Amino acid sequence: MTKPAILLTPGPTPVPEVTRKLMAEPIFHHRTPRYREIFGDVSERLKKVFMTKNPVYTFAGSGSLAMEASLVNFHSAGDKILIGENGKFAERFTAIARAFGLNPIVLKVAIGEAVPPALIEEALKKDPDIRSVCVQLCETSTAALNDIRAIGAAVAKTRALLIVDAISGLGADRLETDHWHADLVIAGSQKALMLPPGLAFLSVSEKAKARMATAGLPRYYYDLKHYEKSLKDSDTPWTPALTLVIGLQKTLDLIEEEGLENVFKRCAANAAFTRETLQKMGLKLFSKAPSSTVTAACLPEGIDGEKLTQVMRDEKGIAMAGGQGDQMKGKVVRICHMGAITKQDVEAGLKVLGETLKEMKSSSGSSRCCSCQ
Repeated sequence: MTKPAILLTPGPTPVPEVTRKLMAEPIFHHRTPRYREIFGDVSERLKKVFMTKNPVYTFAGSGSLAMEASLVNFHSAGDKILIGENGKFAERFTAIARAFGLNPIVLKVAIGEAVPPALIEEALKKDPDIRSVCVQLCETSTAALNDIRAIGAAVAKTRALLIVDAISGLGADRLETDHWHADLVIAGSQKALMLPPGLAFLSVSEKAKARMATAGLPRYYYDLKHYEKSLKDSDTPWTPALTLVIGLQKTLDLIEEEGLENVFKRCAANAAFTRETLQKMGLKLFSKAPSSTVTAACLPEGIDGEKLTQVMRDEKGIAMAGGQGDQMKGKVVRICHMGAITKQDVEAGLKVLGETLKEMKSSSGSSRCCSCQ
């Protein structure tokens, strides 16, 4: 089996060579001034990527851990949580809320569509007891981008907190955490931050921090009181993912050298090129609210999306993602254009996608686009 030459999956994304080399250097002990200097530096500089003046807490774990932390640190059993469900990862908020005895109020939205801000506002007016609103920045499973700015404006008028899962989108799709009133923003290392999986992040507003004092759900490993105390000393309460934090310092260098605004522009340009090329190939875009993080396209009827991505990955060295969930599995292909992915990478991937589709169409005799929506 050949290793993927080009990684276009929506996580993990390619890790720059300069970062890989740095992480391969001999390890050192983390309870030292050397580590605290690095961790203090990245903790401050992460704020620029989050576009916040508030603290960003770092966990050793996946993004789902930070999703859980965003609920258990700010709620008590029975609290009402409004969840804009428009895909597989939005559904994870609902599952976590139920696991901890919260009361999720699900606002179900058709997959491929963004969560309408007006429906969020209407739900909040109807039920003032709602304690938080949970949405994704980019719903990775469908490539749909939510309007966080408009949703934030609606939530800010209430006592509810706005919790944004930006695990995929942070650093690719614009998210102005403070200006858009996002109280809790979640991110992961393996997306636009260009690192291997293993770090999760959570920014916390003053409004959210005030809620912590009354939250009654059980927690220990991700109890933010521990992290808040340690962060004052540029440290973490538990053993950190040392090598990843070292790599993070380098990827933040790369982001700052390019400039965050330029990063947004590059991702948007690559996304636009991807969508245009897919449509020229005769494929229908799945998302009605396109993201700069990832693009999803419907596959022709008779084409097995799982087989397509397997052939491309194992035989041609191009790794793309298939669909997730019952409605999308085997029916769509998802192509990432964030992080260290270049236009040349995208061009090469789309060329192989087109060639492979022709080969598979020829075998199946089908040319119609599937009704995946």
